[in-house]
Amino acid sequence: MTQEHESTTPGEWVTYRPGIKVLDCTVRDGGLVNEHQFTDEFVKGVYAACVAAGVDYMELGYKGAKRLYSPTVHGKWKHCTEDDMRAIVGENPTSLKLSAMADADRCDYKTDILPKKDSVIDLIRVACYIHQLPLAMDMIKDATDKGYETTLNIMALSTVQEAEIRTALAEVAKGPVNVLYVVDSYGSLYTEQVDAYTKLFLEYTAGTGKHVGMHAHNNQQLAYANTIQSIIAGANWLDATINGLGRGAGNCQMELLLGFLKNPKFKLRPILEAIRDHFVPLSKQIEWGYNLPYMVTGLLNQHPREAIEWLDGPKRDDFVAFYDYMME
Repeated sequence: MTQEHESTTPGEWVTYRPGIKVLDCTVRDGGLVNEHQFTDEFVKGVYAACVAAGVDYMELGYKGAKRLYSPTVHGKWKHCTEDDMRAIVGENPTSLKLSAMADADRCDYKTDILPKKDSVIDLIRVACYIHQLPLAMDMIKDATDKGYETTLNIMALSTVQEAEIRTALAEVAKGPVNVLYVVDSYGSLYTEQVDAYTKLFLEYTAGTGKHVGMHAHNNQQLAYANTIQSIIAGANWLDATINGLGRGAGNCQMELLLGFLKNPKFKLRPILEAIRDHFVPLSKQIEWGYNLPYMVTGLLNQHPREAIEWLDGPKRDDFVAFYDYMME
């Protein structure tokens, strides 16, 4: 199977494109399961695994505003202060680049995101809904001016009309952002849709030097398949989490993705070691991954918040009742 688009030359295997970047968002997305209350030992374990596995970027968490997310409730990875990050990575004397996510309207970005020269972070990822795009573009300019690489993650694409997406992409393509992400927030997309979204994003990034990324959720057990489809369509930046740890049904599993990518720089064994040493014990404390209520919200193209609440309630195993509730 060959890949035919501008980022490759004819004959390159889709599983081995040197331009592909893998980003681990285990601590950031996984922290939505437990209010980012991970131990330092766990985060150090993820960091060590990413370094040893040859992963390109690791997202340590959010740059969430403390006025919105109290440190008494939320763990340190909701805020990613320099002291907390350096306690894990020191000066990060490795090839692994570090990232934090800034949500539009949920981040005091002008003050909490320091100039790059004062930070161990390399990449700021700005996440927004389509109506927040003007703010997100200002956040990207601010991060770029401070010396960071940037991505734009437009959330809940599956709820936005194509004409509105096109208008947004045309505007964003004029700006300094490095990567535009296709984000399947609700785990509702099928491979044909992922293919179409990826090609749409590539249409607007052609000739700009910008890349297209994929962030998938696993509500219908399609996160891995959809990520592969995005690669085939031309996406070069791929999000994954170790053992699929992530909000709700979780994300594309890092172990599956690295097994698929044939670039010898990626090593699977360190990821398996991390699962054995850190994720199996964690699974006895918190729950994540595919579950029928998440399937229902994915099928209905709905945010998984109702499924999360249902699974925390007294009727968690009554999937029929949840289905009826969601269909009302």
